[in-house]
Amino acid sequence: MTTSRESSPSVLVVVVNYRSAGLTIDCLDSLAAEVAAWPRARVVVVDNASGDDSMDRLRATVAERGWTRWVSLLPSPSNGGFAAGNNLAIVSALAGQNAPDFLWLLNPDTLIHRGALSELASFLQSSPEVGLVGSRIEGADGELHPSAFRFPSVRGEIENGFRLGLLSRLLERWVVAPAPPIEARRVDWVSGASLMVRREVFETIGCLDEGYFMYYEEVDFCRRAALAGWTCWYVPTSRVVHLVGGASESGPGRAHRRRMPAYWFASRRRYFLTHKGKARTFLADLGWASGFLTFRLRQRLQKKADTDPPRFLRDFVSRNVRLWFRGEERGHSRMALS
Repeated sequence: MTTSRESSPSVLVVVVNYRSAGLTIDCLDSLAAEVAAWPRARVVVVDNASGDDSMDRLRATVAERGWTRWVSLLPSPSNGGFAAGNNLAIVSALAGQNAPDFLWLLNPDTLIHRGALSELASFLQSSPEVGLVGSRIEGADGELHPSAFRFPSVRGEIENGFRLGLLSRLLERWVVAPAPPIEARRVDWVSGASLMVRREVFETIGCLDEGYFMYYEEVDFCRRAALAGWTCWYVPTSRVVHLVGGASESGPGRAHRRRMPAYWFASRRRYFLTHKGKARTFLADLGWASGFLTFRLRQRLQKKADTDPPRFLRDFVSRNVRLWFRGEERGHSRMALS
């Protein structure tokens, strides 16, 4: 793509709201300066059939604060999940005559540091071989969150389950969430809380897989993009605050209060079956469960604090056993642009 700074690429920011109007409004507020600095940027907020007063609050706020020039609202008739909500906006945007050059998928529970949009868009603009870029993700306290990842694997699941220093060093090449690099670097996948995608990637591989209700959809998307020849980069000069778990039922911020939802286990299973097959999925399940059991025993003996979701191991085993015996495969999938 040959564009200059004078004719900057167009960017569509997609924010999916589900019963989190307050967070979405704060996100839009943080985006206002970014949109003003990038002339060809606009935002679409998809309301994923919240069933509360979200649409009324969003309409009123957009009008009151004078955001109507760059913010549009798109109600969804049903809540099909995070992927489906994003796809509703993506398909609509790419079907139009003025399809955006880049699409920035942004969580509603994020706050944007100045320059976050321009850093991602400029990186894509100057690197035509790169299809996807992601931001440095921080907590509200400024703490750096993992946001540059390796694709999940059997060895990676074993390492994640055992959580043992020596084993982690031996399996370093397969650690899914290593420490984020301090400079821009090619990675396997980046956090879906802030993911900017070149339009041609969607035209090549289709949309997000709606078989994922929530979680793993960005991992799957980056994997499919990599198989099609697109590279993914982590760009830490783009900084985004993620209020983890603010717009969902789980996440590290809520781990002490909520069990992992059923759709997390279903999404994990779907990813492994899709990209690893049945045998490796079984090995990944066995490796994680046995490793985590060992970790929990060690944790109790050492009297360390438990920071995992309640009943995590029990839910993991029971839900995966149930899925295996039901013979459930990858389930429904819709990824096409048409």
